[in-house]
Formats: sequence, C-alpha cells, structure tokens
Amino acid sequence: MILVLRALGVGDLATGVPALRALRAAYPDRELALAAPRWLAPLVDLVGGVDRLVPADGLGDLGWPGPPPELAVNLHGRGPRSHRVLAAIRPGRLLAFASPDAGHAEGPDWRADEHEVDRWCRLLGWYGLRADRADLALRRPEPGGVPTGATVVHPGSKVAAKRWPARRFAALARELAGRGHRVVVTGSAGERELAGWVAYHGGLAPDAVLAGRTDLGDLAALVAHARLVVSGDTGVAHLATGYGTASVVLFGPVAPARWGPPPDRPWHRVLWHGDGGPGDRLPARSPGARDGWPVSDGVTADSTLAAVGLDEVLAAVDDAERAVRVSGAVTA
Repeated sequence: MILVLRALGVGDLATGVPALRALRAAYPDRELALAAPRWLAPLVDLVGGVDRLVPADGLGDLGWPGPPPELAVNLHGRGPRSHRVLAAIRPGRLLAFASPDAGHAEGPDWRADEHEVDRWCRLLGWYGLRADRADLALRRPEPGGVPTGATVVHPGSKVAAKRWPARRFAALARELAGRGHRVVVTGSAGERELAGWVAYHGGLAPDAVLAGRTDLGDLAALVAHARLVVSGDTGVAHLATGYGTASVVLFGPVAPARWGPPPDRPWHRVLWHGDGGPGDRLPARSPGARDGWPVSDGVTADSTLAAVGLDEVLAAVDDAERAVRVSGAVTA
C-alpha cells in the first residue's frame, strides 16, 4: 500500500499529477491511496491511477483504518505538521522533504520559489523516482449536459487578492460576447452572486451563470470542451492546462513562475506585472472595491493584478486563439 497526502484543492491536485503518475509507474502492483478532500473525487477519477480516495480535508487525523502503509509520501507541504500526520500511521517509510522539526532528516531541502509541479517531481527524484513534469494531461470526460465550445469566464478565487476587479470581468464578458463567443460565468456556490453580477453587467443572459450549478466533474467537462478559459490564478486555470484548452491566466500576487502553465504551450497566456512592471508602482492596496462588484464585499485585488488592463487581456485572448489555429487541434 502506498499512501499519498495532498489534502488541498483543485490546482494543488492538478499540479501533483506528474508525481502521482510517477508513483503509479514505480509501484504498478501496489494499491495507491490518496488522502484528499472527498469533494475532489471526480477529479481524482480523471487523474487516473489512484485506487482509493481517503477523505482528508486539511491536516487533521486521517483516521487510517488499516495496517500501516508500506510507503507514505508527503505531497502536501514541507512539514512539520504534514510529516507528523503521516508519521502517526507508522508507515514503513516516509518520502518527504527534510524537516528536522518533525524528526525527518532524510529528503531534499525545500525551495520556496520553486514551481509547484517541479517541487514534487524533484522530491521524488531525490528518492530515485523519475517524474515527468510535462505529464499533466487529465482524462477527457464526455460533455454530458454542459455546453461545448463555450468561453469560460471565472471571476472568483478563494484568495481575495487573486480576484481581478469584477467590473473588468464584466467588460471582458461583454466584449467577448460581442465578438461571437458563447460566454459562461463559472464559480463555486459561494461565488454565485459575484458571477451573477459579472453576467448582468456584461450583458449576458441569466442562464450564462453556471456558478453553483456545476459540480467538479461538470466543471472539468466544461473546461475540457471549452473554446477558451479566462481566470485568475485558481483551480480552473489548471484544468485548462490539463485539457490543453486555450487560456488566459491573470496573476497576482503569486508569480506564474510558481503556479503558471507550462511556458512552452503558447495557447496558455499569462499576464503578470510583478517583475518591475506597472503593478510594482501602484499602492499595495488600491481603492478597488468600487471598481469591483458590491462595495460591501470589501475585496481589492493585489496591486500586480490590478495593473492588468482589459486591453491586455483581449490581446492575450487573440494571441491564445491564434496559437491554437497555428498549432492545429490541441489535445491534452
């Protein structure tokens, strides 16, 4: 039995795919269990190779039901808490970053500025397991009841500072619809009000709001069969990477060097003003709640993200779609 800990979100699971595939290849005859939130089950199925999902939301007690696993792998963090969660079930061996505070001297050192995909590939490489950082493709589901060929606008994020101002998302939706895109607005159930605001002010019909109406499996199918995705640095952007769907991803405050799509795929475009660009000259917090949706939301974008303009995004959309045409059919 191999137990992997990655009790985080959509983007975290997607960036851990090459490492999970490497473990599957290295131990083809062992049961591979993944400790992750139960709601990620549809995406775990699309990753493939995982035999069992162990429900885990964060770093609480795993409630491990069986004998100790032969091997435990920490793809969750640097420790010490995540190391201790796995050590508590007494695995035969723990593969993890070095953490003296957790009593784990083995393993490579943690690098704070490393890309999230490379981090876990390097961890396994230190233990002699080869992972291919380009192995990010997800199984493509049937569209089912979701629209195909849509342009997905995703204005939300769990991290408030990663939200591009909603007024700009609305202007983007209006412009794209005027260019012939079938625009839908996605998000979680908690983001339905935000998505509705963007759709209304973007001149879209109410049925364009899919926020809160799609589970994770539906969202994956929507992105897999979409024309384009425009979002902040959040999980839906990683789904676009996994399906080779053209995307424009707006970054701030975290650099794309840490979480961005592969730079060798021109149909994924990244916008970022964090390296001496205009965003570095803006105040740390702009008075952006009035440039966003309801003022009562109290959300202001990070300055590097607030520096991204609508014209930039539209130009990046054109570039991404041109790259799709030049490269031919794109498949994940």
